[in-house]
Amino acid sequence: MPKRIERADAFFQAIGANVRHGGNRAFYAPDSDHIQMPPFAAFGENVAYYSTLAHEHTHWTAKADRSDRQLGKRFGDHAYSAEELIAELGAAFTCAHLGLSTEPREDHAQYINSWLKVLKADSRAIFTAASKAQHATDWMIQRAGQNVCPAEVTA
Repeated sequence: MPKRIERADAFFQAIGANVRHGGNRAFYAPDSDHIQMPPFAAFGENVAYYSTLAHEHTHWTAKADRSDRQLGKRFGDHAYSAEELIAELGAAFTCAHLGLSTEPREDHAQYINSWLKVLKADSRAIFTAASKAQHATDWMIQRAGQNVCPAEVTA
């Protein structure tokens, strides 16, 4: 069973999102404004859990009173694809802030084609996505009120 990382747990708890555990899918539900995560034990390694949690927290920041991004309505539409790219970059930035080294996940493959469509349609999309992801990450760091030193955190 993977081992919890106390500093990462403290960071996400301090943000204050409504995180529920259960089921076998991770997602952000805008209507109820909650993050749904599979149980921690369902992840093969702890970093996979925290990376997924960071991804869903990045979606959570899209709400108007947080980072104010328009979420896509369905899989494959431009806004959905752009938001998924933002969430994945946000997860990478958040994990880097926490000192966690992430590996590509299996679900990345299903998004790559939609990301490529966004990137091919707009040569500046990666810069826009990275900027929005950094804004979301900065918002979470400020909300958590923590200055996590990556050198002190180990996976």
